[in-house]
Order: sequence, then C-alpha cells, then structure tokens
Amino acid sequence: MAIAKKMEEFAQNSSWIRKMFEEGARMKARYGADKVFDFSLGNPDLPPPPQFTTVLRQLAADETPGMHKYMPNGGYPAVREKMADKIGGEQEVKLDFNDIIMTCGAAGAINVTLKAILDPGDEVIILSPFFVEYKFYIDNHGGVSRVVKTAADFDLDCDAVIAAVNEHTKAIIINSPNNPTGQIYSAAKIHKLGHILEAASAKFGTIYLISDEPYRKIVFDDFTVPSIFKNYKNSIIASSFSKDLSLPGERIGFIAVNPEAEDHDSLLEAMTLANRILGFVNAPALMQRVVAELAQTSVDCGIYQRRRQLFCDILSEAGYRFQPPKGAFYIFPQSPLKDDVKFLKILQKEKILAVPGQGFGCPGYFRLAFCVEDEVIKASAAGFKRAMEGLSYKE
Repeated sequence: MAIAKKMEEFAQNSSWIRKMFEEGARMKARYGADKVFDFSLGNPDLPPPPQFTTVLRQLAADETPGMHKYMPNGGYPAVREKMADKIGGEQEVKLDFNDIIMTCGAAGAINVTLKAILDPGDEVIILSPFFVEYKFYIDNHGGVSRVVKTAADFDLDCDAVIAAVNEHTKAIIINSPNNPTGQIYSAAKIHKLGHILEAASAKFGTIYLISDEPYRKIVFDDFTVPSIFKNYKNSIIASSFSKDLSLPGERIGFIAVNPEAEDHDSLLEAMTLANRILGFVNAPALMQRVVAELAQTSVDCGIYQRRRQLFCDILSEAGYRFQPPKGAFYIFPQSPLKDDVKFLKILQKEKILAVPGQGFGCPGYFRLAFCVEDEVIKASAAGFKRAMEGLSYKE
C-alpha cells in the first residue's frame, strides 16, 4: 500500500456524514431527487445576505495595486480591527486587532490553535457528542483525544470534566450551539467550567478552553450563547462565516485570543507561525475584506427556526424522543433501536437519509440537518411515521 497506514485507517473509519451524503447521491440518481429526503449534510442552503453580493462586486472591481498580494500571516490589520469590535461585543470584553488572526475557516482556526499549543502526547478533552473531525485535527498535531460525555440533556457534565482532567490535559474543545445536538451550554455550566479549569491549571499547568462557535448567531427562542472570555482567561475562540453568512465554500474564519490569556503575545506569535507553516499562509484576501464589511450581518435565522418547529412537530407526532434544539440547524433524536445504524437502514427504506450518532461518539441517536427546503421536511413526515411502526423505546 503506497499511502500511509494511518491514512488508510482513517479512510476506513471516515466521516459517517460523508458516507450518508454519498448514499443520498446514489439514491437520488436512482429514484429522483424529489423522492429522497436527505438530512445528512450540514450544508447551509440559505443564500448569503443580499449585502454580500453588493460588497463582493464592489471589492472585486477595485483595481488598486496590491489588492491581491500577500499580507501579514495573521490577516489585514484593518480587517482584524473590525473583527475585534465584533467579537469583543459578543464576548463583552475589549479586544484589539492583535487578539485576532484571520484563518481558512473554523477548521483552519482549530488546526492552527492545536499546532500552536500541543506537544506530542498532550490530551485534548472533547465532549460527546462531538463534531467528528475533532479527533483528526487533534491527531494532526500529535495530540490524544479524551472523550467525555455530556449530561442527559447534552449540556455540560462538569463532574465528568473534573474526572477527566489530569497532568496530560492541554485543552478542552467545546462547541455551542452544538453540532449535532443544537444544545447551547448554559451560562451556569460555562461559569463552573471556568472555575474547574482555573483550579486544574493551577495544579497541572495551563489548560486552554477552545470554543468552536460557527453557529453563534443561529439561535432560537431568545436563547443566548454565554461569553467564554468573561468566564475563563485562558480561552480561545475559533469560528467562521460558513453558517451565519452561508459561505462554507469560501473558507473564511478567525481565531480570537482572550487578551488576559497567559503568555498572550507568545501564543499569538505561535499561532501566526502555524498559520503559515501549515500551508494556509493567510486567509483568502478578498474574503477577508468582504466579511469585514459584513461583520454585524447574518442570514435570516427565522427561516431555520420555522424549519426546526416543522421538524419537531413531525417527529413528535411520529413518536420520536428528542431535545428541541436551541441553536444551529440539527436535531438529534434518540434511536428507537439500540443499534442506530440498523435503524437508519429502516429510514433509508423510506428514502430518508440521516447520520448515526456513533459518528459523533454518541451511539443510540441520529442526526437530522434541517438546512433544507420546508417542502422536503414536510414530505418526509409519512416516512418517519412508517419507520416507527412496530417499534418503541425501551425504558
């Protein structure tokens, strides 16, 4: 075998999300796209806000010399200043451009962060259920994933975190609003987590809190996402404009470092170097300038909220158990069969595509993405009901 053994193993255990998406493509080719109800991929279907096209055209037409040259690896200072204002307002903390690095999406932001802080064998806590790529990102930089379960309602289980932290812990990654559950970690739990990490850092050395926040603006029912920076000083935000501006293909995101973080300047220097030597070099120049003009803009979350309610009504009527999501665009029902993959095969007979919970480190559940048109959700109702016939949840 010519490829690396590790990559061969990764390929064999690759993302369930992509597997189900590819299965959906085969089914659509066989039965017709209008006969298949594909809820497998979290690919936002809403168009970017109208301002995006206006700004993009204006900036693309600018022929000022040097518009497409290299810039500092951390990004344009003027863009970072606008990001500092945006993120500082969300976090209720004063930031300046030196606290910000522009990146190739949230994935780039997380990889840059892990490259900057991890030594081989360092552990990173991830909370189940988790975004599947986290394990790959941690492995990229010699780290070891340590999976910790969340509570029954998918909020933080602080006692479980306390039990997991040890002398090898270097970071914990949280994702709120969460993919795949739609849960927003409560302000009380975030506050408690800050105290836990302060005590652990005093005992074992600095532990970073990395908050992955691409869904921060996609929230429902007046829920709010608590400030990470106000609750723990050694905190880092990794995020993107993939979801709130519907720009996943443009690969534009950022890192924000708490201005009170220990060794703040050294950390930013290491991240800036990592941005370069990982091959990103810098975030896309044109998209940096575009998002700087749209920092306070987002898609219409009311559309996602309407779809969430539509899906919740369908699932409730069919007898599924689930926690209504507070944000993002996913629902994470409990499988009526212990084997979630087996149940998803039943759903596939109804031409419904979902992703098994075991793909997110949480078997016995499945994820449905509602970033699809309303009519697709409505048309799936009968199939969800038929899939439950003869099944029931075991207490």
